[in-house]
Amino acid sequence: MWDNVSLRQFAEKSPKYKYKPLGDQDRIFTNLYGRHDWRLESAMCRGDWYKIKEIIEKGREWILEELKKSEKLENMKNKLPPTYLIINGAEGEPGTCKDREIMRHEPHKIIEGALILSYVIRARVAILYIRGQYYNEACTMQMAINEAYAAGLLGKGIAGACFSFDMFIQRGGGRYIVGEETALIKCLQGEEGLPHRKPPYPAEDGLYKRPTLVFNATTIACVPTIIRRGGDWYSSLGKDGEIRGSRLFCISGHVKRPCIVEELNAVPLRYLINRHAGGVIGGWNNLLAVIPGGASTALVPGRLCDNLNLDAESLKKVNSAQGTGAVIVIKKGTNVLEAMLPIMKFFRNESCLQCPQCRNASQWYEEYLTKFIEGNAHPADIDFMWEIMQYSVGKTICYYTTANAAAMEGIIRHFRSNIRRKMRQARCEVYRKD
Repeated sequence: MWDNVSLRQFAEKSPKYKYKPLGDQDRIFTNLYGRHDWRLESAMCRGDWYKIKEIIEKGREWILEELKKSEKLENMKNKLPPTYLIINGAEGEPGTCKDREIMRHEPHKIIEGALILSYVIRARVAILYIRGQYYNEACTMQMAINEAYAAGLLGKGIAGACFSFDMFIQRGGGRYIVGEETALIKCLQGEEGLPHRKPPYPAEDGLYKRPTLVFNATTIACVPTIIRRGGDWYSSLGKDGEIRGSRLFCISGHVKRPCIVEELNAVPLRYLINRHAGGVIGGWNNLLAVIPGGASTALVPGRLCDNLNLDAESLKKVNSAQGTGAVIVIKKGTNVLEAMLPIMKFFRNESCLQCPQCRNASQWYEEYLTKFIEGNAHPADIDFMWEIMQYSVGKTICYYTTANAAAMEGIIRHFRSNIRRKMRQARCEVYRKD
């Protein structure tokens, strides 16, 4: 077990892991574990809705400048036409559940963030899309919206300011593909939730043919705190030269305490797991592999995880990505091929089947991984799967095929020897029977 002293030494004194943890005073999400009431009165005691009228009266240009300083919303433009704001709460990727916890325990951060951002882009309506399985979270969000209306924080003349704003909830059917922004917009229009090619982009031709901005629920929830404390404060989190700012990590798998925690973008993987999740079951040396960013990112073998930071550049060096920040830990003794099979089945079932590359590849990934597990494949099938990835990635309407291929890529890149060993074992068993 790690005590506070050893953790502090790990974070500050060890030459391998020079890392200053995110301080409690710098955390955006202060009720992530639901230890306090989520309702309006308690949310205000924690700082939500503080001086909202003064923030709006400072004007759109000032708010936009603070957001740019924070580097959280760098792509925001100075001049935006009347726009719809869509908040994407349709997270459905295995291992990812950060939006759910925010909607459960800090719903007013999402509402206030939607109000501020809608004021900047001159939107009068925001739509929060919640996946169908999040029934309790949808109920909590609706009650929070009702509270905001009753307090004059939504509706006409918000908080005495000359700005009117309404917010609605739309529950979805639970399809993973609807998390793609163009599919989400179609779903809100009553059409089948299928992606379409871009351009046109939603910012030009979105919901009901009007300019539309789509943001993740977690991003929206960060906006009020960034505006109050300043963009310079947020961009100062982290070391110079590294990815700055904080994010939520969902830690699951073979750890002692699965959890969701807010940490710096460039947090060392080893520190994150040991400090917040109690460490790998059986100790750090029992680590086989880690999926660092959810099911849509390639797994990383344990031998590359000792000095691995979770920023984009470090993960790119080990052929993976940040993804959704869902860290899935796999311990030694686990059949890594069998562990990845549910992910392959998930992507096959959730494909929209529009593009032949995606339709065929998602089916082949599951079928050939099953052959690899059983040892019924031929060694040439491994290279065939690698060619399929090169053939399909980046050649479809949306990002789905790239996410699907990442799981197979990590297996072939780092665990090719496991596949070959299983083939040899299967052949030996056949010879013994003969």
